[in-house]
Amino acid sequence: MTRLDHRRSVPDALRGAIVALGNFDGFHLGHQAVVREAVDWAKGEGRPAIVATFDPHPVRHFAPHVPPFRLTSLDQRQELFAAARADAMLVFHFDAALANTSAEDFVEKLLGERIGAAGVVTGEDFTFGKGRGGNIGVLRERGAAVGIETRAVGPVMDGGRPVSSSRIRDALKAGECGEAARLLTRPFAIRGEVIHGDKRGRAIGYPTANMELGAYLRPRFGIYAVLGTLPTGEVLQGAANIGVRPMFDPPRELLEPYFFDFAGDLYGQEVEVALHHFLRPEMAFDGLDALTAQMAEDCERARKLLSAAAN
Repeated sequence: MTRLDHRRSVPDALRGAIVALGNFDGFHLGHQAVVREAVDWAKGEGRPAIVATFDPHPVRHFAPHVPPFRLTSLDQRQELFAAARADAMLVFHFDAALANTSAEDFVEKLLGERIGAAGVVTGEDFTFGKGRGGNIGVLRERGAAVGIETRAVGPVMDGGRPVSSSRIRDALKAGECGEAARLLTRPFAIRGEVIHGDKRGRAIGYPTANMELGAYLRPRFGIYAVLGTLPTGEVLQGAANIGVRPMFDPPRELLEPYFFDFAGDLYGQEVEVALHHFLRPEMAFDGLDALTAQMAEDCERARKLLSAAAN
């Protein structure tokens, strides 16, 4: 899939596209409905389909003090958009210049002149432009003036409430992996490079593939049953700790998956770890013997849960 930059003109082959416009962090059921509408519209008219997303998230620009909250990286979003049959991902790089772009200029100069969109699909509540001055009404009015047709997709409802990224974040912060996975249509997954740690896990028989959490949301700290996907595509069962390791100093936020029946070297490789079941909160133990005994119990429980789901 082609990755486009909003600061550069779109190649001729992708001009005249139908653009799905939104943040799309998580690419949950509601986001999927917007992109499906855009892709079906594009395919029906023989046009390219582009999914436009923002990175960093606008909140990160206006409120840099807010704790990390991302549900997906750009690479993950690109793969999800490709699976949804889009032809390209357009990244709006959110900086001061974009933040100060008026809603009118966003439609006319960016969507119209630079991107050459023939149509735009977005959610009914999407806002854009300086001071969030643009909404679906502005998009329709200004878009029509430059030959852009606009469609809006209503929220996807679940249990009487709209599916939203905020709702998924709340579920993950409560350790409710199944609820998050249901709304995302897949388990929440953290992708990152395996880094060197202090080797404490190796010393007690549980070598872990340590990963920084980066910009990802911090789910509830504790132990999870996980599936890890290696760069080769191999999928491994495991148990992982997410947290600050209360028995060890200094405190450091890490994702530490231990993969069952695996003895390879993963340092420097990018691994994706999907959270399937929350097992217990993070806690301190009286000593390494008690910790090791609990880890054995955690791993056995994780094996049973993951194996049952696979059968």
